[in-house]
Amino acid sequence: MKLVFMGTPDFSVPTLEKLIESKHEIALVVTQPDRPKGRSGKPAFSPVKECAIAHNIKVSQPERIRGNEEFINELREINPDAIIVIAFGQILPKEVIEMPKYGCINIHASILPKYRGAAPIQWAVIDGLKETGVTIMAMDEGLDTGDILEVGKLELDKEETGGSLFDKLSFMGGPLLLETLDKFEAGTIERVKQNDEESTYAKKLSKQTGEIDFNMSAVEIERLVRGLNPWPSAYTHMNGKMLKIWKSEVVESIDDINGFVKKEGFNNEPSEVAGKTKNALYVKCKDNYLAIYELQLEGKKRMDTTSFLLGYNLEDIPSKLS
Repeated sequence: MKLVFMGTPDFSVPTLEKLIESKHEIALVVTQPDRPKGRSGKPAFSPVKECAIAHNIKVSQPERIRGNEEFINELREINPDAIIVIAFGQILPKEVIEMPKYGCINIHASILPKYRGAAPIQWAVIDGLKETGVTIMAMDEGLDTGDILEVGKLELDKEETGGSLFDKLSFMGGPLLLETLDKFEAGTIERVKQNDEESTYAKKLSKQTGEIDFNMSAVEIERLVRGLNPWPSAYTHMNGKMLKIWKSEVVESIDDINGFVKKEGFNNEPSEVAGKTKNALYVKCKDNYLAIYELQLEGKKRMDTTSFLLGYNLEDIPSKLS
Protein backbone atom coordinates (compact mmCIF):
# COMPACT_ATOMS: atom_id res chain seq x y z
CA MET A 1 0.00 0.00 0.00
CA LYS A 2 0.94 3.61 -0.46
CA LEU A 3 0.59 5.27 2.94
CA VAL A 4 0.67 8.67 4.59
CA PHE A 5 1.69 8.59 8.25
CA MET A 6 0.51 11.23 10.73
CA GLY A 7 1.98 11.33 14.24
CA THR A 8 4.06 13.44 16.57
CA PRO A 9 5.32 12.07 19.94
CA ASP A 10 7.47 9.12 21.02
CA PHE A 11 4.40 6.89 21.16
CA SER A 12 4.04 7.06 17.36
CA VAL A 13 7.62 6.14 16.49
CA PRO A 14 7.63 2.31 16.99
CA THR A 15 4.67 1.96 14.61
CA LEU A 16 6.32 4.22 12.03
CA GLU A 17 9.46 2.09 12.25
CA LYS A 18 7.40 -1.10 11.75
CA LEU A 19 5.84 0.40 8.63
CA ILE A 20 9.26 1.42 7.31
CA GLU A 21 10.45 -2.19 7.72
CA SER A 22 7.36 -3.55 5.97
CA LYS A 23 6.41 -3.97 2.32
CA HIS A 24 4.39 -0.76 2.37
CA GLU A 25 5.45 2.57 0.88
CA ILE A 26 5.37 5.66 3.10
CA ALA A 27 4.91 8.52 0.68
CA LEU A 28 4.73 11.25 3.32
CA VAL A 29 5.09 11.75 7.07
CA VAL A 30 2.98 14.51 8.61
CA THR A 31 3.82 15.86 12.05
CA GLN A 32 3.31 18.96 14.15
CA PRO A 33 5.48 22.03 13.48
CA ASP A 34 8.78 22.34 15.36
CA ARG A 35 8.17 23.75 18.85
CA PRO A 36 10.50 25.56 21.29
CA LYS A 37 12.06 23.15 23.75
CA GLY A 38 14.23 23.40 26.85
CA ARG A 39 15.84 26.43 28.39
CA SER A 40 17.24 27.62 25.09
CA GLY A 41 13.80 27.85 23.55
CA LYS A 42 15.17 26.67 20.22
CA PRO A 43 12.68 24.89 17.93
CA ALA A 44 13.00 21.11 18.18
CA PHE A 45 11.94 18.33 15.82
CA SER A 46 9.19 16.00 16.96
CA PRO A 47 10.28 12.37 17.53
CA VAL A 48 8.32 11.37 14.43
CA LYS A 49 10.11 13.96 12.30
CA GLU A 50 13.49 12.75 13.58
CA CYS A 51 12.59 9.19 12.61
CA ALA A 52 11.34 10.19 9.16
CA ILE A 53 14.43 12.25 8.36
CA ALA A 54 16.69 9.40 9.50
CA HIS A 55 14.99 7.22 6.86
CA ASN A 56 14.91 9.91 4.13
CA ILE A 57 11.12 10.16 4.11
CA LYS A 58 9.50 13.43 3.07
CA VAL A 59 8.03 15.40 5.98
CA SER A 60 5.21 17.94 6.01
CA GLN A 61 4.36 20.09 9.05
CA PRO A 62 1.14 22.04 8.50
CA GLU A 63 0.23 24.36 11.37
CA ARG A 64 -3.39 23.49 10.67
CA ILE A 65 -4.92 20.96 8.27
CA ARG A 66 -8.55 22.08 8.36
CA GLY A 67 -9.01 24.70 5.62
CA ASN A 68 -5.43 24.22 4.36
CA GLU A 69 -6.12 23.65 0.66
CA GLU A 70 -2.45 23.57 -0.30
CA PHE A 71 -1.78 20.66 2.05
CA ILE A 72 -5.03 18.86 1.22
CA ASN A 73 -4.17 19.10 -2.48
CA GLU A 74 -0.76 17.58 -1.68
CA LEU A 75 -2.58 14.60 -0.14
CA ARG A 76 -4.82 14.31 -3.21
CA GLU A 77 -1.77 14.19 -5.48
CA ILE A 78 -0.25 11.40 -3.38
CA ASN A 79 -3.58 9.52 -3.51
CA PRO A 80 -2.74 7.25 -0.54
CA ASP A 81 -4.43 3.90 -0.03
CA ALA A 82 -4.63 4.70 3.69
CA ILE A 83 -3.62 7.41 6.14
CA ILE A 84 -2.24 6.10 9.44
CA VAL A 85 -2.88 8.41 12.40
CA ILE A 86 -1.27 7.96 15.84
CA ALA A 87 -1.23 10.76 18.42
CA PHE A 88 -0.96 13.36 15.67
CA GLY A 89 -2.38 16.29 17.61
CA GLN A 90 -4.88 17.74 15.14
CA ILE A 91 -8.49 16.94 14.26
CA LEU A 92 -8.80 15.85 10.64
CA PRO A 93 -11.55 17.30 8.42
CA LYS A 94 -14.07 15.00 6.77
CA GLU A 95 -12.54 15.44 3.31
CA VAL A 96 -9.23 14.04 4.55
CA ILE A 97 -10.85 11.20 6.50
CA GLU A 98 -12.76 10.07 3.43
CA MET A 99 -9.95 10.64 0.90
CA PRO A 100 -7.99 7.33 0.99
CA LYS A 101 -9.28 4.06 -0.47
CA TYR A 102 -9.17 2.38 2.94
CA GLY A 103 -9.79 5.52 4.95
CA CYS A 104 -7.86 6.94 7.89
CA ILE A 105 -6.73 4.29 10.35
CA ASN A 106 -6.02 5.25 13.95
CA ILE A 107 -4.18 3.44 16.74
CA HIS A 108 -5.72 4.31 20.12
CA ALA A 109 -4.17 3.23 23.42
CA SER A 110 -7.21 1.64 25.05
CA ILE A 111 -9.79 -1.05 24.43
CA LEU A 112 -12.50 1.05 22.86
CA PRO A 113 -15.13 2.23 23.56
CA LYS A 114 -13.58 2.52 27.02
CA TYR A 115 -11.18 5.42 27.62
CA ARG A 116 -11.77 7.52 24.58
CA GLY A 117 -9.85 10.79 24.70
CA ALA A 118 -6.43 12.25 25.38
CA ALA A 119 -4.91 10.25 28.26
CA PRO A 120 -6.09 6.62 28.22
CA ILE A 121 -2.72 5.19 29.31
CA GLN A 122 -2.39 7.12 32.55
CA TRP A 123 -6.05 6.78 33.51
CA ALA A 124 -5.87 3.01 33.03
CA VAL A 125 -3.28 2.91 35.83
CA ILE A 126 -4.98 5.55 37.99
CA ASP A 127 -8.31 3.74 37.77
CA GLY A 128 -6.76 0.40 38.67
CA LEU A 129 -7.59 -1.47 35.47
CA LYS A 130 -6.46 -5.08 35.31
CA GLU A 131 -6.36 -5.03 31.50
CA THR A 132 -5.98 -2.50 28.73
CA GLY A 133 -4.61 -2.55 25.19
CA VAL A 134 -4.65 -0.88 21.79
CA THR A 135 -7.45 -0.54 19.29
CA ILE A 136 -7.02 -0.18 15.53
CA MET A 137 -9.92 2.01 14.49
CA ALA A 138 -11.39 3.32 11.24
CA MET A 139 -11.60 7.05 11.89
CA ASP A 140 -14.77 9.07 11.56
CA GLU A 141 -15.49 12.68 12.55
CA GLY A 142 -16.12 11.83 16.21
CA LEU A 143 -13.63 11.57 19.07
CA ASP A 144 -12.41 7.96 18.96
CA THR A 145 -15.85 6.78 17.83
CA GLY A 146 -15.03 4.94 14.59
CA ASP A 147 -15.47 1.26 13.79
CA ILE A 148 -13.12 -1.15 15.58
CA LEU A 149 -10.88 -3.12 13.21
CA GLU A 150 -8.51 -4.96 15.57
CA VAL A 151 -7.85 -5.08 19.33
CA GLY A 152 -4.73 -6.11 21.20
CA LYS A 153 -4.96 -6.70 24.95
CA LEU A 154 -2.40 -6.43 27.75
CA GLU A 155 -2.55 -7.29 31.44
CA LEU A 156 -1.22 -4.56 33.72
CA ASP A 157 1.61 -5.34 36.11
CA LYS A 158 0.90 -4.62 39.78
CA GLU A 159 3.71 -2.02 39.73
CA GLU A 160 2.76 -0.59 36.32
CA THR A 161 3.44 3.12 35.84
CA GLY A 162 2.14 5.46 33.20
CA GLY A 163 5.62 5.40 31.66
CA SER A 164 6.03 1.63 31.58
CA LEU A 165 2.54 1.14 30.12
CA PHE A 166 3.21 3.85 27.52
CA ASP A 167 6.27 1.93 26.34
CA LYS A 168 4.48 -1.43 26.20
CA LEU A 169 1.48 -0.12 24.27
CA SER A 170 3.61 1.90 21.85
CA PHE A 171 5.22 -1.36 20.65
CA MET A 172 1.89 -3.24 20.41
CA GLY A 173 0.41 -1.01 17.74
CA GLY A 174 2.76 -1.68 14.83
CA PRO A 175 2.35 -5.46 14.46
CA LEU A 176 -1.41 -5.15 14.94
CA LEU A 177 -1.59 -2.45 12.28
CA LEU A 178 0.30 -4.60 9.78
CA GLU A 179 -2.22 -7.41 10.36
CA THR A 180 -5.02 -4.90 9.75
CA LEU A 181 -3.49 -3.68 6.47
CA ASP A 182 -3.09 -7.28 5.29
CA LYS A 183 -6.78 -7.90 5.94
CA PHE A 184 -7.74 -4.77 4.00
CA GLU A 185 -5.72 -5.98 1.03
CA ALA A 186 -7.20 -9.49 1.27
CA GLY A 187 -10.74 -8.13 1.61
CA THR A 188 -11.23 -9.92 4.94
CA ILE A 189 -11.39 -6.95 7.28
CA GLU A 190 -14.29 -6.95 9.73
CA ARG A 191 -15.68 -3.74 11.19
CA VAL A 192 -17.33 -3.65 14.60
CA LYS A 193 -19.48 -0.68 15.58
CA GLN A 194 -18.70 0.84 18.97
CA ASN A 195 -21.39 0.76 21.63
CA ASP A 196 -21.56 4.40 22.72
CA GLU A 197 -23.47 3.44 25.87
CA GLU A 198 -20.36 1.60 27.09
CA SER A 199 -17.97 4.46 26.35
CA THR A 200 -15.90 6.29 28.97
CA TYR A 201 -13.67 9.33 28.59
CA ALA A 202 -10.01 9.71 29.59
CA LYS A 203 -9.76 13.43 30.18
CA LYS A 204 -6.62 15.40 29.43
CA LEU A 205 -4.00 15.55 32.17
CA SER A 206 -2.67 18.73 33.72
CA LYS A 207 -0.19 19.40 36.51
CA GLN A 208 -3.16 19.90 38.84
CA THR A 209 -4.24 16.31 38.20
CA GLY A 210 -1.31 15.20 40.33
CA GLU A 211 -2.14 17.10 43.51
CA ILE A 212 -2.65 14.52 46.24
CA ASP A 213 -5.67 14.66 48.51
CA PHE A 214 -4.91 12.51 51.54
CA ASN A 215 -8.65 12.24 52.21
CA MET A 216 -8.57 9.72 49.37
CA SER A 217 -7.86 6.08 50.12
CA ALA A 218 -4.24 4.93 50.19
CA VAL A 219 -4.99 2.60 47.26
CA GLU A 220 -6.24 5.49 45.13
CA ILE A 221 -3.23 7.64 45.98
CA GLU A 222 -0.73 4.87 45.26
CA ARG A 223 -2.34 4.35 41.83
CA LEU A 224 -2.21 8.11 41.19
CA VAL A 225 1.52 8.08 41.96
CA ARG A 226 2.12 5.25 39.47
CA GLY A 227 -0.22 6.56 36.80
CA LEU A 228 1.34 10.02 36.71
CA ASN A 229 4.93 8.75 36.67
CA PRO A 230 6.79 10.26 34.81
CA TRP A 231 4.42 13.10 33.87
CA PRO A 232 2.89 15.19 35.30
CA SER A 233 3.77 13.40 38.59
CA ALA A 234 1.85 13.17 41.86
CA TYR A 235 2.75 15.72 44.50
CA THR A 236 1.98 17.27 47.85
CA HIS A 237 3.71 20.09 49.75
CA MET A 238 6.18 20.22 52.62
CA ASN A 239 6.96 23.55 54.29
CA GLY A 240 5.47 25.36 51.29
CA LYS A 241 7.61 23.50 48.74
CA MET A 242 6.33 20.99 46.22
CA LEU A 243 7.13 17.40 47.18
CA LYS A 244 6.81 14.95 44.29
CA ILE A 245 6.20 11.33 45.18
CA TRP A 246 7.66 8.84 42.73
CA LYS A 247 7.29 5.49 44.45
CA SER A 248 4.97 4.40 47.23
CA GLU A 249 3.10 1.47 48.74
CA VAL A 250 -0.12 0.91 50.65
CA VAL A 251 0.38 -0.12 54.28
CA GLU A 252 -2.59 -1.26 56.33
CA SER A 253 -1.01 -0.91 59.78
CA ILE A 254 2.07 0.77 61.24
CA ASP A 255 1.92 -1.18 64.50
CA ASP A 256 4.22 -4.03 63.55
CA ILE A 257 6.64 -2.37 61.11
CA ASN A 258 10.23 -3.27 61.96
CA GLY A 259 12.26 -0.17 62.88
CA PHE A 260 9.27 2.19 62.76
CA VAL A 261 9.68 5.48 64.63
CA LYS A 262 6.39 7.23 65.37
CA LYS A 263 6.24 11.01 64.99
CA GLU A 264 5.48 12.85 68.20
CA GLY A 265 1.96 14.27 68.29
CA PHE A 266 0.59 11.98 65.58
CA ASN A 267 -3.24 11.93 65.81
CA ASN A 268 -4.02 9.45 63.03
CA GLU A 269 -5.66 12.05 60.76
CA PRO A 270 -5.40 12.22 56.94
CA SER A 271 -2.25 13.96 55.62
CA GLU A 272 -0.42 13.57 58.94
CA VAL A 273 3.11 12.16 58.89
CA ALA A 274 2.82 9.05 61.03
CA GLY A 275 6.52 8.33 61.26
CA LYS A 276 9.44 6.76 59.45
CA THR A 277 11.67 3.77 58.99
CA LYS A 278 15.15 3.81 57.53
CA ASN A 279 13.81 3.73 53.97
CA ALA A 280 10.27 5.17 54.11
CA LEU A 281 8.03 7.97 55.33
CA TYR A 282 4.48 7.00 56.34
CA VAL A 283 1.52 9.32 55.78
CA LYS A 284 -2.04 8.71 56.99
CA CYS A 285 -4.69 8.59 54.28
CA LYS A 286 -8.48 8.31 54.50
CA ASP A 287 -7.86 4.67 55.31
CA ASN A 288 -4.53 2.93 55.78
CA TYR A 289 -1.16 4.59 55.18
CA LEU A 290 1.03 5.55 52.24
CA ALA A 291 4.64 4.43 52.58
CA ILE A 292 6.80 6.77 50.48
CA TYR A 293 10.00 5.22 49.12
CA GLU A 294 11.09 7.72 46.47
CA LEU A 295 10.49 11.46 46.36
CA GLN A 296 11.73 14.83 45.17
CA LEU A 297 11.57 18.10 47.07
CA GLU A 298 11.27 21.25 44.97
CA GLY A 299 14.72 22.40 43.89
CA LYS A 300 16.31 19.04 44.70
CA LYS A 301 17.08 15.87 42.75
CA ARG A 302 14.85 12.82 42.76
CA MET A 303 16.06 10.42 45.46
CA ASP A 304 15.12 7.44 47.58
CA THR A 305 13.67 8.19 50.99
CA THR A 306 16.73 6.74 52.71
CA SER A 307 18.84 9.50 51.14
CA PHE A 308 16.18 12.13 51.84
CA LEU A 309 16.09 11.25 55.54
CA LEU A 310 19.83 11.76 55.86
CA GLY A 311 19.07 15.47 55.60
CA TYR A 312 15.94 15.56 57.76
CA ASN A 313 15.28 14.49 61.30
CA LEU A 314 11.72 13.33 61.93
CA GLU A 315 11.04 16.41 64.08
CA ASP A 316 12.09 18.65 61.16
CA ILE A 317 9.35 17.24 58.96
CA PRO A 318 6.00 19.04 59.42
CA SER A 319 3.17 17.16 61.08
CA LYS A 320 1.08 17.37 57.90
CA LEU A 321 1.73 17.28 54.17
CA SER A 322 -0.69 19.37 52.16
